[in-house]
Amino acid sequence: MTPAVVLTIAGSDSGGGAGIQADLKTFAALGVYGVSVLTAVTAQNTLGVTAIHPIPVDVVAAQLDAVLADLPPAAVKVGMIGDPAVAELLASRAGELPCLVVDPVLVATSGSRLSGIDAVTPLLAYRCVLTPNRQEAGALLGRRVTTTDDAADAAAELAAFGPGAVVVTGSESAVDVVHVDGVTTVLAGAPVPSGNNHGSGCTFSSALAVRLGLGEPVPVAVRGAKDYVARALAGSRDWKLGAGPGPLDHFGFAN
Repeated sequence: MTPAVVLTIAGSDSGGGAGIQADLKTFAALGVYGVSVLTAVTAQNTLGVTAIHPIPVDVVAAQLDAVLADLPPAAVKVGMIGDPAVAELLASRAGELPCLVVDPVLVATSGSRLSGIDAVTPLLAYRCVLTPNRQEAGALLGRRVTTTDDAADAAAELAAFGPGAVVVTGSESAVDVVHVDGVTTVLAGAPVPSGNNHGSGCTFSSALAVRLGLGEPVPVAVRGAKDYVARALAGSRDWKLGAGPGPLDHFGFAN
């Protein structure tokens, strides 16, 4: 059977744990054909980001044109944008992008800043599934989001900007809050203690895009993506790749 196509629009992580690399690994692991539009090249490893080179907006547009003309995707994941001009481009083309999942990548796991808020906000007015962690939700709203109640309030408020659904992820707590069509649900999971969590947000949003592209409703897709990330975290728990936060076990090597 011909696989479904899923598109990632994101930055490159030279360390391979997050960004385009994590997205394409997730797509392959979940059985879809991944295509990509690169927004930035980063010099990065498990210890941090040492350089960022944004891709010119006309080159981003050319990549997008090439993919959409020949390999129409069933779903699209948007990660690191970097340049507000790229966000404006994507906002202007949002009507052409099905099952849009927007992961507002602002800060890497290592703590390095990757994007400003103004590189995300143009997309908030369009129907999508927004997947910020609590830190990113707080940055978008200009306040701290720390508790589950905070996350529930943040999800509802962010949804009011235009997204059809918002998932505020709990990261280490494994407690995520989903707001869909006016209904808020708290999804608790078992935390997976691990120092190897680099790219967990990218992996979650990519897995979510896959499941939405395959026709699952948002609540079901969120649970499936959450389960996949938990397995990937558990699989790499004892890995020694790099001196900082290492990557996830996308392909189940530890099984």
